[in-house]
Amino acid sequence: MKNENRHKVLVIGELPAAALDLFGARDDIAAEHITDVSEKSLLAAFPGTSGVALRAAVVTGDMIRSAPELKVVSRYGVGYDNVDLDALNDCGVPLTVVGEANAVNVAELAIYMMLELAKRGRDHDRAVRGDDWTFKFQANMIELWQKTLLIIGFGRIGRRVAARCKAFEMNVLACDPYIDQQIIRDAGCTPVADYRSVLGEVDYMTVHVPKNDETVGMIAGSELAALKDTAIVINCARGGLVDEAALLDALTNGRLFGVGLDVFDVEPPSPDHPLFEFDNVLCAPHMGGSSKEASLRMGMVCVQNVLDAIDGNLNLDMVINPDVLERG
Repeated sequence: MKNENRHKVLVIGELPAAALDLFGARDDIAAEHITDVSEKSLLAAFPGTSGVALRAAVVTGDMIRSAPELKVVSRYGVGYDNVDLDALNDCGVPLTVVGEANAVNVAELAIYMMLELAKRGRDHDRAVRGDDWTFKFQANMIELWQKTLLIIGFGRIGRRVAARCKAFEMNVLACDPYIDQQIIRDAGCTPVADYRSVLGEVDYMTVHVPKNDETVGMIAGSELAALKDTAIVINCARGGLVDEAALLDALTNGRLFGVGLDVFDVEPPSPDHPLFEFDNVLCAPHMGGSSKEASLRMGMVCVQNVLDAIDGNLNLDMVINPDVLERG
């Protein structure tokens, strides 16, 4: 005889069908798909919830506290600034992410943005379509070969960026004070204790750190002013790490060769965002982890994290706040 559904799980946002099938295969799971992600709607849905598979919504402390049976909030992604982590810690609830599931595509997007901006691909395409074959005589491209790249954050994504950029024969610097610096050396890169100390040397800079009180605004006016006028800045991590007002000032004054942004302070950004006026700004709609392959991988891991938490066998590599598990 089948068990009665005992665990209510909220699915907040769209997940791949194959991932949702993992819930459907369990007779002890009642998955409820939430399409209205307003605070009012979520507050009404949270009571009685055992697990949350979260794609895109803000999860507040009030929501968390309203669900004493809550065993996990599982993010479809690796960022978690939309979840009240303090409330989860207070309530002893683990927060999980998808580990390496989307790391490859984010790394590829960062490198694509470097290449697109360096090679000015959009300009070349427009020139050919506009019958301007003489555009090639401008020699306006720059190279990655033998240029210096600074990677801020040497986690799952940063390490993949490094490996790929080493293949371009770049000189790779990496700043991450929270890891063993030998990891950076073993990757063939040079550890940097203070990223600000090397800004004048770098030709490319890409940021791959979580968003928190320490990292918000870490690249602002003084940091951008220290870069070469020929530098390219990439942010495929979180909006707010690179100060948008400072970027606007630097671009207005011709102090950067290019900027690649997959993320913004406010998402989606306003259609009249002043950064959109610049041809050397390349934008994407926060989709670094959204390749077809990565989307499926993230969905499967996100759902599996919920099931593992309910079953009491969470993969610690996926848990952001493992200390809460020790209390049990």
